[in-house]
Amino acid sequence: MNNYLNILSHFNLSEKLLEATSFGNGHINDTLKIRCESGEDKYILQRINHRIFTNVDMLTGNIRAVTSHIRRKLSERGEADIDRKVLTFLPADDGKYYYFDGENYWRVCLMIAGSKTLETLTPDLARATGKAFGDFHSMLADIPEGVLGETIPDFHNMEFRLQQFHDALKRNAAGRIGEVSDLIDEIEKRAEGFCIQERLYREGKLKKRINHCDTKINNILFDDTTNEILCVIDLDTVMPGFVLSDIGDFIRTGCNAGAEDDENLENVYVKTDIFEAYAQGYLESTKSFLTPLETTLLPYGGRLLTYMQTVRFLTDYINGDTYYKTHRPKHNLQRTHAQFKLLQSLEQHAAEMDEFMQKWL
Repeated sequence: MNNYLNILSHFNLSEKLLEATSFGNGHINDTLKIRCESGEDKYILQRINHRIFTNVDMLTGNIRAVTSHIRRKLSERGEADIDRKVLTFLPADDGKYYYFDGENYWRVCLMIAGSKTLETLTPDLARATGKAFGDFHSMLADIPEGVLGETIPDFHNMEFRLQQFHDALKRNAAGRIGEVSDLIDEIEKRAEGFCIQERLYREGKLKKRINHCDTKINNILFDDTTNEILCVIDLDTVMPGFVLSDIGDFIRTGCNAGAEDDENLENVYVKTDIFEAYAQGYLESTKSFLTPLETTLLPYGGRLLTYMQTVRFLTDYINGDTYYKTHRPKHNLQRTHAQFKLLQSLEQHAAEMDEFMQKWL
């Protein structure tokens, strides 16, 4: 605790701090909740993983721009209790919104009292989640181009991910190509069809918008009594991108009946009722600014992000498991098989999912 107290002393917090305990289940940053003498858990302390977020000033600037913009939009709407509907980050004693201790970067935000996260989706909850992320996109739709930078360059760029895959094939660092030749063939035969968004962008037919890039249900805070949606959290990957990526990442995670690394592939298939509920909520919030092309392509986004994650897991397996944490032998290969099974299910349901979007045009 003494080390954390030293870090927190640079944020000029008035309350006496008693305890720091691990909080949440994030895989990138280390997060702790801070209990004050009053008995309240009032602050969140995070160590920023600067090996992933290499430009901490850009990261901080993005988050400041996004939270300030949302706060202004909520005020214009006449919303009550705004401090529970947008994250509030606190400045350090040098005026920056992080503190560097010589090795690590740290930040502090206010904990939103009476809030909770959820993990399990029902159709009603999927619709509410879609509406929340759609509202998030809607509030940020008028941020001028160039205000936000890419905190992880090429994060959802399929052409870039395929180049990484092809580089891995050339190196064959772990000598594993022979055992995954069938998967390599499946990836290669789909490659051209999954680079559509980059081509459309170059042709001026698809624009970049401000995306969240991690649209999981546990990145939304709910009121722990009423279950009312409060706000979207985990803003590190908020950056310019394509809306196909955000709805695609939700389809990949929230609409999967199985686990991302499910060992029983019979468990893995797309839950179309969850997709339809999420899409309905999302489009209720975004129909005012999405183009007909974006609306039409939203289900394709689910296939794209699932294909992309299949490629990324297989790339890491071929490289010798150098990027993702693994918990058992051939874990990345199992992840690849599970993601590919989901992709096949999405492809089988593509016509009905695409048809569902037509009512929104």
